[in-house]
Amino acid sequence: MPPADPAHAVQLRQGPRRLVVACLAVLLAAADTYVVVLVLPNIMASVGLTTDQLQKATPIVSGFLLGYLALLPLVGRLSDLYGRRPVLLACMVGFAIGSAVTAGAHDLPVLVTGRFLQGLGGGGLVPVTLALVADLWPPDRRSLPLGVVGAVQELGSLLGPLYGAALVAVGGWRAIFWVNLAAGLVLAALIRPGEATARRPRDPLSWLLLAVGAAAGLLVLVRPSGLVDSVRYGDIYVPLVGAAGVTEPLALVGWIAVALLVARLLTAAAPLVPLRRLPQVLRSADFFGALLFAGLLGCVIVLFSGGDPTRQAVATHWPWLAVAAAALAAGLVLRERRATAPLLDSAVLGTPVVVGALVTSLAVGAGLIVALVDVPLFARATTFPSSQLDAALVLVRFLVGVPVGALVGGAICERVGYRATASAGMALATASFVAMAHWDSHALPRHGLAASDLALVACGLGFGLAIAPVNAAALRAVPARVHGLTSALVVLCRTVGMLVGISALTAIGLHAFSHALSHLGTPDSICPQSPTDCPVYDHAAHLALLHELHVIFAGAAVCTAVAAVTALTLRRRAPVPSS
Repeated sequence: MPPADPAHAVQLRQGPRRLVVACLAVLLAAADTYVVVLVLPNIMASVGLTTDQLQKATPIVSGFLLGYLALLPLVGRLSDLYGRRPVLLACMVGFAIGSAVTAGAHDLPVLVTGRFLQGLGGGGLVPVTLALVADLWPPDRRSLPLGVVGAVQELGSLLGPLYGAALVAVGGWRAIFWVNLAAGLVLAALIRPGEATARRPRDPLSWLLLAVGAAAGLLVLVRPSGLVDSVRYGDIYVPLVGAAGVTEPLALVGWIAVALLVARLLTAAAPLVPLRRLPQVLRSADFFGALLFAGLLGCVIVLFSGGDPTRQAVATHWPWLAVAAAALAAGLVLRERRATAPLLDSAVLGTPVVVGALVTSLAVGAGLIVALVDVPLFARATTFPSSQLDAALVLVRFLVGVPVGALVGGAICERVGYRATASAGMALATASFVAMAHWDSHALPRHGLAASDLALVACGLGFGLAIAPVNAAALRAVPARVHGLTSALVVLCRTVGMLVGISALTAIGLHAFSHALSHLGTPDSICPQSPTDCPVYDHAAHLALLHELHVIFAGAAVCTAVAAVTALTLRRRAPVPSS
């Protein structure tokens, strides 16, 4: 029976087009997430860091993670209050701006700022797209499109390094982010505004000021040699005060244009963007609570990504970070109890199905990161010791399985059930990790197929099968007014699980490695005549490294087994709340 509401009928007809555009945005952001690993040495060299200064480059990664995670609940909440398309558009524009800043960065602070903006924009795309699916499809038909979104996101992990390598070969690492800028602007243009926004006057003065500010900002970032070295125009790059780049005449033009644009948006009768509503918007979305949540996540990110994984699981200053996290958590609890419109709505965190989905996502993330990181490490330690590329290509078996599994899971979970599909997927991943924990030095062949290939594909399929049912169960269990927040928390938990999982399991693996070598002694004591060429010690170290990776794979199996159990909370036919 067709929907009684004509507006809803139009929405359903436009659903596939909107989903395609949103999925392209998700694919772009996901590809960017993985491509940086490929070009990190090139990026470090461009800002004056050498490969032995990897610790100083940590903010490049942690800055992106902070942007990706910190404001996810706020983004989801804003999409619930003010619509999916405006928030998708804002995220895409933020990603494009971050790409431009990253592409033009010549020092570490600017580079980290660009990566933070990229994470801020890219992180919000997935949960808002998931909520958009929940808006456009009824509960019993939304699993497949949710699987499509999950498949597209995971496809980015496969395509990102490939297209990144091609762009680096043609135009260097900066070409990746200039392409991101162009693609982001095109996708932003395709995310059409709502009818109310479309009827708003064009406000040509605002567009002019925006164009002037954007052009000045790009020229300051790019610093084309034809202008910088020009006798006639070079003075626009000469700072007026000391050596501060922000006082360059061209930079001042950009600042003035932005200031005038803000004044225009605040005073115009029909502004291009209703900036005057910003305080009201932030109050309704519990911005103070979002800041406390962001601070808490920031402490978690720095705690687990700021340390040297070869020495310790957490950052050096972990006691201070732990104290700060505890204080922020306490403040967040008090804030959420007293707020009239709390960020963390009780309709979400008070629903057992949603809590089960969040715990499942945490466990899934902890297992997933092991496959992404440690499978190539195993390949490098055994079959491909001299080829990082060949070792990375081993992971393709796993990466192909994930999007295929996501599509299959989306297609069958409405018939088979959420809990059965997700639990079966995690059980399959668990069995695969158990097999990996018993791989020997010859498990990965140089040519042909082997049982290890089956284990990798099966592991990817298992993770993919769980994507759609976890999201579908969580969205079905809550009212439509919190779909964005619910999706954001599911995405957040999986990413935090990845961050904490790789840190904890690596620490456990390193402990196993040290214990395996503790009784052996040093190369000097074993081979006093040739300590730098000691086959006995080298063989023992190799076996200890394999033992370390086996322990990590076993730990991942425990994580996915936990996910298989917690997925049993995902009821097949959870009631659909009406409000």
